[in-house]
Amino acid sequence: MRVGVPREIKPDEYRVGLPPTAVREYVSHGHEVLVEAGAGEGAGYADADYVKAGAKIVPDAAAVFAGAQMIVKVKEPQPVEWARLTKDHILFTYLHLAPDPAQADGLLQSGCAAIAYETVTDPNGGLPLLAPMSEVAGRIAIFSAGETLLKHNGGMGLLISGVPGVPPARVCILGGGVVGANAAQMAAGLGAEVVILERSIPRMRYIDDIFAGRVITRYSTYDAVEQEILKADVVIGAVLTAGAAAPKLVRKEHLSKMKPGSVLVDVSIDQGGCFETSKPTTHKAPTYTVDGVVHYCVANMPGAAPRTSSEALVHATLPFGLQLADQGLDALKKNVHLAKGLNVLAGQITHPAVAQALGKPFSDPYRAWN
Repeated sequence: MRVGVPREIKPDEYRVGLPPTAVREYVSHGHEVLVEAGAGEGAGYADADYVKAGAKIVPDAAAVFAGAQMIVKVKEPQPVEWARLTKDHILFTYLHLAPDPAQADGLLQSGCAAIAYETVTDPNGGLPLLAPMSEVAGRIAIFSAGETLLKHNGGMGLLISGVPGVPPARVCILGGGVVGANAAQMAAGLGAEVVILERSIPRMRYIDDIFAGRVITRYSTYDAVEQEILKADVVIGAVLTAGAAAPKLVRKEHLSKMKPGSVLVDVSIDQGGCFETSKPTTHKAPTYTVDGVVHYCVANMPGAAPRTSSEALVHATLPFGLQLADQGLDALKKNVHLAKGLNVLAGQITHPAVAQALGKPFSDPYRAWN
């Protein structure tokens, strides 16, 4: 199969779908890899590195899309990329379609098969292709929160770690999944007071075990959320429902009751955000303030660490990508977990949560295959 790697064109996005080490793996399987010139520069990979790994460098994205059968990316395709996709393409990338009807319509019109990293599953019900970026985002969230808390960035002027004799920041994390646990690890490591709100009792037990009581766990109810966000200096939004829009846990009416200069970091922004007042921001303009509360809602947080993120991501995506390249769409029939990643096929929405979020009909591909 001919596999294409275009340069990412979303603002402030420097990751790349395949580092050279992954290209070598595809080539060893007998596939041809087309890489857009300069696609890896943002993550520190030169075109010469790709040539050494066996790739063919092509001059622009148009050549990648025209020559490849499978497109491997990081972020969701942008409008110019929707127009380049056809019914003969397999698209393998993050999509986050639930809050993005325009992208969904673009993919439907293209006729392509679009497989979303964020809805591929594993035997334990986890999301293995979302996990590495959730780890990065959870850790960056605390660094970003600490910076945003500083007075010159609009925050209350609080050092997240405190100093002897001065209390540290109180960090409230909504969700104890991969993002939440990694955010807690960083915050607790800096000396912050950390509380995680979570609804899974086994998950809370796990968090209590790994942090040896250094992190407070609390069962998440509306009352608990309201109580904790009013005490918090930082709130990290880390909730996820696979394929669906994130629930709104912090409403606008809450903001005026929160501490002036407190910080909301919405890691769920790719799925629409879990704060009612969230809207996507960029690394160049990461924050805005509503009712005295500073919002940090960068939609591609791991893009700030493209080398780490590109390598961590491909470690997770590579086995699935190779299956697709080796077997084409037949791989979906043989691997039920990879099949869960199929969001769009032949002009139809094929993931139930995505269809529900978008208000579109759901087409079950399994019926056609079985």
